[in-house]
Amino acid sequence: MKAIVLNQPKDFSIKEIDTPSIAEDEVLIRIKTSGICTNDVRDFNGDCNYSYPRIGGHEYCGVIEELGSEVKKKGIFKKGQKVVKYIIENCGDCYYCKRGDENICDEHQKSTVFHNPEGLSGYGGFAEYAAAKADDLYVYAEDTAFEKMAFTEPLACVVNSINRTDIRYGDDVLVIGGGTMGLLHVMLAKLKGARVVLSEPLKERRDKALSLGCDDVVDPLAGDAVQAVKDMTEGRGAQFVFNTTANPRIAAQAIDMTAPTGTVMMFSSIHPNEPVPVNLGAVHSYQVTITGAVSPTIAAFHQAVQMIGKGIIDPAVLTEAVYDYQDFGEAMKAAAQPDTYKVILKFGE
Repeated sequence: MKAIVLNQPKDFSIKEIDTPSIAEDEVLIRIKTSGICTNDVRDFNGDCNYSYPRIGGHEYCGVIEELGSEVKKKGIFKKGQKVVKYIIENCGDCYYCKRGDENICDEHQKSTVFHNPEGLSGYGGFAEYAAAKADDLYVYAEDTAFEKMAFTEPLACVVNSINRTDIRYGDDVLVIGGGTMGLLHVMLAKLKGARVVLSEPLKERRDKALSLGCDDVVDPLAGDAVQAVKDMTEGRGAQFVFNTTANPRIAAQAIDMTAPTGTVMMFSSIHPNEPVPVNLGAVHSYQVTITGAVSPTIAAFHQAVQMIGKGIIDPAVLTEAVYDYQDFGEAMKAAAQPDTYKVILKFGE
């Protein structure tokens, strides 16, 4: 099979490598589309501590090409079905898995996804085929577009983020950052019945948010963004603030934008991961909750599949461009631009 192998940072090759063999409880997926994540861009630039050579891509989907013997016996899956894979290598046995927090499984960080001294690391989605445990598969209807399916994992991350709050009808929600993940937060928060405000410096993204149902927008470069949010909320700040940006200075600002008794969600990794000053006296006095969200739980992934499959949300409105996988260099350049939405790779027809 053909695979995009990142030999070293900024050095990739489209290579012919062995098609994965599958165990009795696995299926072989013929990959159709694979989204490029911000973390893929960081891996490409060497801005990570993972091992190389590496095959990136965790936002992938495709069709079942082959079934392991035990999978065949169960009769649940069949060749040709459209599927996505839950990509966390959860063990099912550790403390966090038993609590339903599979997304921070102890064993995942130890897997060859991140470090493989004996060969390729990575999730393997930037290739023509991938092996997957049948237990990790989710089936989409035949008429679901692969472009939409490629959004399953990123949408599931946002579902997990929203699920970690208790947004109520009429609450004020602030989303900081109008990229793909920020606008997915806008769309889901609106489904919760909130009044949603986006803080974003680019006018095109502010306009995009308004077209997706956002109630109001703030240009943080036009003045005091914290005060602008408070002016919209009778001086309180937002009850829920979702920070989808990596800048540590904006993380500090997100806390200041949060209302008393409110919650600020650090959705994005902080990059570079510098200390963020926090007024803990105010956190104490006003019962502010500072928390985070990373990757989807199994439940959140299931919800994302349901939402896309049933047409409750159409994430494809956030597609920037679709590239043939052989144009990976151009696709990566596009994905690395600060003003683009989701860039997707296509494998085959």
